[in-house]
Amino acid sequence: MFRRLILLITHGGALAIGFALGIYLLPILTAAPAPDASQLEQEAEAALYSGEFTRDLRGSDFLHWGEGKISVTADRIIHEGKMAPGPDYKLYLTKSFVEHEDEFDPIKAEAALIGDIKSFGGFLVDVPAGVNVADYTTVVVWCESFGEFITAASYQ
Repeated sequence: MFRRLILLITHGGALAIGFALGIYLLPILTAAPAPDASQLEQEAEAALYSGEFTRDLRGSDFLHWGEGKISVTADRIIHEGKMAPGPDYKLYLTKSFVEHEDEFDPIKAEAALIGDIKSFGGFLVDVPAGVNVADYTTVVVWCESFGEFITAASYQ
């Protein structure tokens, strides 16, 4: 009986660790390649606004972070830097700076959903028609699947 209990605990633990690793590694394995650095630089030259993702935000931790330059044009948002990998990242624009999910959740309905983030070493995301980037001040990266704040940058 004791041997079965030990086997159940050890195999259950291995299964839980494998599941957690799968959730963490799957986005890395299936991520689209990041745009070429020269393409990101070229796109960023047309920026109307810019900002910085930093790791020292209240809502960031060792699994949820972003760093690097954000450039905002009328029709694109460009990120030159790195982000922690994860599933189902969405890019939002907000009218006020937020740095934690408890600040973003109450205003999420008013935020402009820009699009999906599919790479973690820089990205280009097209701004949807009808969204005026001048009406907002902040870029927010949000993990939709887990309701987790990843990072944010004020651009004006």
